[in-house]
Amino acid sequence: MRCSYYCVGDIYNIDEMAKFLREIGREPKFYDNVIHIRKENEEGPSGDAFFFPYGCAIFWGLEEEEEHQILSELRPYVIYPLKFPTHDQSTFHYGESTIIEEEEDEIVLESEDILIKLSLSHGLSQSVKLEWFEASVSRTIEKTRDLPEELARKGKIYMSRKKLSKKIGALFAERNSINLHSDILDTPEFFWRRPRYEPYYLMASEYMDITTRLDILNRRLGVIHELYDILSSELNHRHSSRLELIIILLILIEVVVLLHKEFLKFF
Repeated sequence: MRCSYYCVGDIYNIDEMAKFLREIGREPKFYDNVIHIRKENEEGPSGDAFFFPYGCAIFWGLEEEEEHQILSELRPYVIYPLKFPTHDQSTFHYGESTIIEEEEDEIVLESEDILIKLSLSHGLSQSVKLEWFEASVSRTIEKTRDLPEELARKGKIYMSRKKLSKKIGALFAERNSINLHSDILDTPEFFWRRPRYEPYYLMASEYMDITTRLDILNRRLGVIHELYDILSSELNHRHSSRLELIIILLILIEVVVLLHKEFLKFF
């Protein structure tokens, strides 16, 4: 069966989404700030969907068309939706114990226990959100990689102050956005009160290499930070140079005026 995970936007408006789901008879259930809905299936195991406030959705046992239909219905409740949602998937089946077979890319569940699925879903949702962070940082670095090279080759960046300020603003916004959301990659509060389910979350985190990927992401954010410092220094240098030029011009004007006064004394 399919287990699919999506990052569709920055934030889900969870409260409004819950109201809508009740109106259409989906009967949402809250687990802290995560919404769960179930699709009963008379011919086999039920399907489950979990919606996380940071714009991620995890589906268990649904067909791809059903997933897209639900995502489409809930799109109005996505704040800052992504033009191209991040998506990943694996397969799962039921067995004697809950394990993840990495070689087969398959999850084995010991039962239909909602809290086991939710615990795994926390790790999977963090992974797909992290994938969006990774793609966003990569795009930012790619867009600005020519600037340090130009500075190294020519000694300065041939770009207007306005454009340079925009680049600095974009880098700052990118770094700030990820730093503000970095707490979603910590161990969720859900497990503070349900510690016996935390091993399932850790299993999913290890399966998706979240710790290693976080280290790489932080190093890449360090690159953005360094580039931000370089561009800021360049902008400050231009500002200082401009002030120095203004001061030189003012001194030159003062000298010319004094010479003119001295010249007039002879007439």
